[in-house]
Amino acid sequence: MGLARMLAGALRAPLERLMARWARIRLIEPESEALSLEPTLPTLYVLPHPALSDTLLLASLTRAHGLPSAGGRRTIGAVTLPASTALPAPIRRLGRRTRRPAAPFLSLIEQCQRDPGRDVQLVPVSIFWGRAPGKRFGFWQLLAADSWQLTGRLRRLLSVVVNGKDVEVHLGTPLRLSELLDAREADLTNRKIARLLRVHFRRLRTRVLGPDLSHRRTLIEGVAKSPEVRRVIREVATAEQRSVPRLEGRARRYGREIASNMTYPVLRFMDGLLRRLWNRLYDGVAVHGLERVKAIAGDHTLVYVPCHRSHIDYLLLSYVLYRDGLMPPHIAAGRNLDMPLIGPLLRRGGAFFMRRSFRDNRLYATVFHEYLHRLIARGHPLEYFIEGGRSRSGRMLPARPGMLSMTLRSYLRGARGGGQPLVFVPVYIGYERILESGSYQRELHGGRKRKESPWGVLRVLGRLRQPFGQVTVNIGDPLSLPAFLDAEVPGWRGQLDDPRPPWLARAVPRLGETLSRRINAAAALNPVNLVALVLLATPHHAIEASLLKRQLALLVALQRRLPGGRHVSLPEGTPDTWLERVLALGMVERRPHPLGDIIVADGRQAGLLGWYRNNVLHLFALAGLTAFAFRHQACHELDGLVALLAPGWPILTRELMIAPPASLREDLAGMLAALVEAGLLEAEDGNWRRPRESLEAGEQLGMLGGLMQPSLERGYLLLSVLLSEPAGHFTADELTARSRELAERLALLSGLDAPEFFDTRLFSGLVESLEAQGWLHTEEDRLVFDDRLREAAQRSRALFDPALRHRLQLVSRPEAG
Repeated sequence: MGLARMLAGALRAPLERLMARWARIRLIEPESEALSLEPTLPTLYVLPHPALSDTLLLASLTRAHGLPSAGGRRTIGAVTLPASTALPAPIRRLGRRTRRPAAPFLSLIEQCQRDPGRDVQLVPVSIFWGRAPGKRFGFWQLLAADSWQLTGRLRRLLSVVVNGKDVEVHLGTPLRLSELLDAREADLTNRKIARLLRVHFRRLRTRVLGPDLSHRRTLIEGVAKSPEVRRVIREVATAEQRSVPRLEGRARRYGREIASNMTYPVLRFMDGLLRRLWNRLYDGVAVHGLERVKAIAGDHTLVYVPCHRSHIDYLLLSYVLYRDGLMPPHIAAGRNLDMPLIGPLLRRGGAFFMRRSFRDNRLYATVFHEYLHRLIARGHPLEYFIEGGRSRSGRMLPARPGMLSMTLRSYLRGARGGGQPLVFVPVYIGYERILESGSYQRELHGGRKRKESPWGVLRVLGRLRQPFGQVTVNIGDPLSLPAFLDAEVPGWRGQLDDPRPPWLARAVPRLGETLSRRINAAAALNPVNLVALVLLATPHHAIEASLLKRQLALLVALQRRLPGGRHVSLPEGTPDTWLERVLALGMVERRPHPLGDIIVADGRQAGLLGWYRNNVLHLFALAGLTAFAFRHQACHELDGLVALLAPGWPILTRELMIAPPASLREDLAGMLAALVEAGLLEAEDGNWRRPRESLEAGEQLGMLGGLMQPSLERGYLLLSVLLSEPAGHFTADELTARSRELAERLALLSGLDAPEFFDTRLFSGLVESLEAQGWLHTEEDRLVFDDRLREAAQRSRALFDPALRHRLQLVSRPEAG
C-alpha cells in the first residue's frame, strides 16, 4: 500500500501538468471570485464519484484560480484526508450493485463533535467532460461525454481525450460541517451529509444534462402504442371505414414527422457554429436573470416561453442555455421550417415540428398531444412561442391557446401520478437590428409572406457583413403552474380525473395573458428603440441632436426611477454613445447644420423604427398618458387626473400587455413626482402644471405624451364610429372594419406611412377590451352599450385639444354623397 501511494504521488505531478495543458474549461460556475469561502477554515472538495481525471483537473483549476489547493492531502486536527475526496460508488459484484460504502466524513464528524473549533467547509464539485444527454449514440456512446450512465475507466479515458476542450466545472455552495451536525450519532450524520450531497449532485446533473432521452424510434413506437392513440385509431377506423393497421402506420408517420432527434454531436457542433455566428452577426449577447432558472432547473419541468421576433429566436435561446450550463430545450417549431438541410439539423438540435392547424385531423392531434405529454412527464425542458408566429409589428401578440392548453392538460394528467411541478419561464429577446426588418415592412404594406426555403437562408448568409448591433436575453419571473391554478381555480386538484375540466376554457386565456405580461415586464431598452421612441414622437421625424440626447436621458431616468417592468434592463453608456451606435447601424441620419446637427429618419427608416419602438412602448404607457393629459390642459389636480384617465387606462394596459396597477392613484402620484423631478412639471398647492418659462421642458413633455397618441387616437376613432349609431347597430367585425378604414384614411391625410397604425388586430383588441371591462356586451352578434359608455367617452374627449378633436371628427365623418 505504501509503495502504491508513493508511485501515485510520483506520477501525480506530471499527470497534473499534462491535464492542465490538455483540458480547456469552457465554463466555471460560479466564477471562483464569487465562491463564498471562509478563508480561516480548511477546505475539502467533494466529487460525486471517484475519478482520477476529475481530481487532476480540480487540482489544476484551484491552483490556476487562487483557490485552496485540491491537490495532496489535508490534515485537520488529528484527521488526514485527501484535499479532494469523492462519494463512494456502489460496489458491483457479479454484475449486481450492492450497498454503497459509507461516505468518508465519519472521522471529521467525530472530531468536530469532540472539538467544535475544528470546523471544515465542504465544497461540492461537479465536472462534465462534454455534455451528452443520456442516450445511445452508437460510436459516440463510447467516445463522448458525461451522461447519466456511469463510465468505466476506458470510456473515461476516451472521453477526456475527445472532450478535453469542452469541460464544465460547477462549484456548489460551501457547506460548514458544524452546521450539519445534530444530536444523532456520527454514523447517521455521516449518511445524512452524503444523502444531502447526492441530492445536490443529482439536481445539478438534471439541470445540466436533462432527463435521460429515449431513442427516437422507441419514443415514436411508444406514442403510437399508447392507450389514448390506440383508442382514437379504433374510433377513427369505425367512423371512416378504415383499417386499423393502416391507421397505426399513419400514427407512426405522424410521430416521425413530429419527433425531435436531439443528439450530442449536433448540440456541440451547433454550439461552436452559433458562437461564431453571434460573434460575426452581433456585437455580443447580453443575458440577465438566468440565475432564476438555475435555482429551479434541477427539480422542475421547465417550459420556456420567449417572445417571437425573429427566426434567430429558435437558435439564440438554446445557445444561451447551453453556453451557461443548462440543458437546451426541445423546441416546438412550425412545419414550414422542416425543409431540406435545415430541418434535419434543427431536429437534431432539439426541434420537434408541428402543423399550423390540426383541428380537423383527430389522429394527428392525439399523436402530437401524446408526444408532448411524454416530454413533459419525463421532465424534459420545452420551448415554444405563445404568440404563434413572429411579430411583424414589434408588439407582443396575443397568446394563442393551443400549446398552452395542451401543456396544461398534460400537466393535469401527470399530476394524477404525482409528477414534478411545472414552471413557465418567460423570456424577452431584444434586438438592436433584426434580419427580417425588410420582409416585415413589405408584409405590413400588403406584400405576401415568402415561403421559407434553403435559398432564403443563403440570402440571409449574404447579409452577415452588415452590422446588427447587440442582442439582449432577459429572463422574467418564472410562473409556477400549480401556484397559478391554486389562485385561478382553487378546486382544480379535485378534478384531475376529468381530461377536459370545465374551467380549462377560462384558465388558458388567463395563463396566456399572465405570461405575456411577464415577458413584457422583462423588456430590454437599447439605443435603437430609445431613439425610435423619441424620433417617431416628432411631427416630421426630425429633431435637433442636442434635444434628442436630452430626451434619451429623460426616458432612461424615468425607467430608473419608475421601471415599466420588474426586470427591465437599461443600456450601458451615455446618450452620445447611444446616438452614435444608432447612426452606425444606419437606422437614422445626421444632417450637419451651422446651428447644430439634426437627426432625421426618411420614410423607410421611420417605418423600420416603428417596429423597434413597439418593442418597448409598453414601458412608457403611464408616463406617456400622464404627459398627454397636460397637452390640452395646462394644470391638473390629482383627483381630477385620476377621473380623466381611469376609464381608458385598463383598456390601454390590455392593449400593451402590462399588469394593471393595484392603485392607479398611487402610481399617478409617483409619476407626477418623477416628472416634477425631471423638470417637466411644476407642483404648487396640490396642483401640477406645465412649466411657465421653459419652452424646452414643454417640448420634452409633448414628445413624451406623443408616445401614447396613436393608441388614444385609435380609441377615439373606434368610439366615434360606435357611438355614431344606436346600440345594436354594429357587429364586432363591422365596427373593426369601419374603424380600420378611418384609421387608414387618417394616416394618409397625415402623411403617416405606418401600416401598424391601422392594424385590424389592434381594433379587434379594443373591442375585446371594451367587452372585458363591461362597457359593451353582445346580443345576437350585435354590440350593445348604454349611457355609461357615452358619458365615459365624453369625459375622455377632454384629453384631446380642440384642433386634434376637430381633425379626428373630420376623418370620422361619413363622406357626403
